[in-house]
Amino acid sequence: MTMILGAVLAGGQSRRFGSDKALASLDGTALLDHALASLAPYVAGLVVVGRDAAPVPVVPDRPSPGLGPLGGIAGALAHAAAHGFDAVLTTACDTPILPNSLVTALRASGAAHAAEAPTVGYWPTALAEPLAAYLAGGGDRSIRRWAAGAGVIAVCPGVALVNVNTPDDLSRLTTG
Repeated sequence: MTMILGAVLAGGQSRRFGSDKALASLDGTALLDHALASLAPYVAGLVVVGRDAAPVPVVPDRPSPGLGPLGGIAGALAHAAAHGFDAVLTTACDTPILPNSLVTALRASGAAHAAEAPTVGYWPTALAEPLAAYLAGGGDRSIRRWAAGAGVIAVCPGVALVNVNTPDDLSRLTTG
């Protein structure tokens, strides 16, 4: 049985949101908690990457902070590899809902990310060291570009995910 670690990427600066969006409330629950709950049915353990504190263990970006979501994925992969997990399923703190069909497509592909939201992905731990080396080399920090070069495919094109980048996005979710 494949051991999967669920990781919420939550190290962003929330510039467009104006405050810490991971803690913003959707239906009385923090976006971070929604993201954790969206991963929980599919994984054997949960972590949050890029924050100082969370309701589950926290993991630092790798190889250093400030590398964006790709540094968060690298941190999650390093943690997973060190703790006996085979793969990491990632989402972002501003993506509160993961459709089951997307998770199924990601896992079936072996190494994949959502075409419309590359922070949502399924990453085998074999990618940990190649990604760390790539980032240490100062390469482009685009998830899509690195993934394409690493053989990670984009799945479910055209499937839009809920993404909260601004207070207006959050407001539309609570009133829509």
